[in-house]
Amino acid sequence: MLTSTEKEKLKNASQQAEPLEIKPMRIAMLGTRGIPASYSGFENCAEELGVRLVERGHSVTVYCRSHHIRYSQPYYRGIRLVKIPTIRNKYFDTITHSFLSSVHAAFQDYDVLLFFIAGNAPIAVAMHKLGQHVALNVDGLDWKRQKWNRSFAKKYLQYAERISSKIGPGLITDSRVVEMYYRNTYNVESNFIPYGATIMRCAPGETLEKFGLEPNKYILFVGRLVPENGPHHLVQAFQELYNEGVTGDLKLVVVGDAPYQQKYIASLKSTSTPNIIFTGYVFGDGYRELSSNARLFAVTTEAGGTHPVLLESMAFGNCVIVNDTPDNLEVVSEAAVSYSGADGSADLKRKLRMLLENPGLLEHYRRAAVDRVSKNYDWQMVTDAYEQLFARLQTSRSVHSKAKLKTQV
Repeated sequence: MLTSTEKEKLKNASQQAEPLEIKPMRIAMLGTRGIPASYSGFENCAEELGVRLVERGHSVTVYCRSHHIRYSQPYYRGIRLVKIPTIRNKYFDTITHSFLSSVHAAFQDYDVLLFFIAGNAPIAVAMHKLGQHVALNVDGLDWKRQKWNRSFAKKYLQYAERISSKIGPGLITDSRVVEMYYRNTYNVESNFIPYGATIMRCAPGETLEKFGLEPNKYILFVGRLVPENGPHHLVQAFQELYNEGVTGDLKLVVVGDAPYQQKYIASLKSTSTPNIIFTGYVFGDGYRELSSNARLFAVTTEAGGTHPVLLESMAFGNCVIVNDTPDNLEVVSEAAVSYSGADGSADLKRKLRMLLENPGLLEHYRRAAVDRVSKNYDWQMVTDAYEQLFARLQTSRSVHSKAKLKTQV
């Protein structure tokens, strides 16, 4: 976490930065699976940010993986879609697609290229050195995720992280924890731009009916079903509370799936507790409906930066319980209940029991969550920050080029 001195320095720096005049730009986003968003946080970011940039008069292109995005039209919500093939493999899917997308983008005369995730840093830095205006949102410390247990993949991500520190003024971090990590590890400053969330609740409808659910009568988990996201801890804690008669007719709803994780997912589904429901992926209105009508929302992730699902769960007005990682605690502050992830499912079980047995406390955290999101994670403020960064990148490169030309003359 930031010290008071570091907070003051950041505050003074932000106050000294004069807003630049914004002119229409041609912006490309690379490194995600594409939109319409149907997978994870950066797809949502590309869509939410892209739509708002289009509304402000910019031209936005999102590069999509042809095997993942089935939307057939060339534009979605005003955003141009470019579909590029890739290698459908756990280790080469992202980097191959980003490389091919960059080759295409190099001939499109974009004003700014926005890359997502540190794993794409070698390509992003190369494009930067070739004269492109490049920004890179590094996300969290991806090499810490358990899914990269193979030494080659982990070493590559650590290498890519080091490379990302050389991107220059376009380096973006979406949490203060990661910002401090880059400052302390690589002695570089980054642009802190948080993720956003939209406060929007949905009434119960066909999705709840489909899964046999009632409003306020289920605990919800949403995310990729991988070990580092911790759904096994939640399943175990719920099973024990159910067996002890604490949960009554309350259900646990696990939303999500994951490629290449068949064995792990099968172990999750082997539970004998009847009140645990696995829905698979649920997106769009169905996801919003489920998120709007839960009694509790559990975020059990162990790694990563700012988790979009955490912000969104707060924006939907949920009482949220989170694994006490520095990144999660930064997001929720005093607006959620945390538990010790290092304690496995034991502390999670204790905190779940506390909330289920104290409805007044649960309602307090509902109100606190919405208030925190509205004040700190508004998408319009996020878009303002990206716009200003893109404008500064163009200005800094222009000034650098003129100075270099003057020196040569």
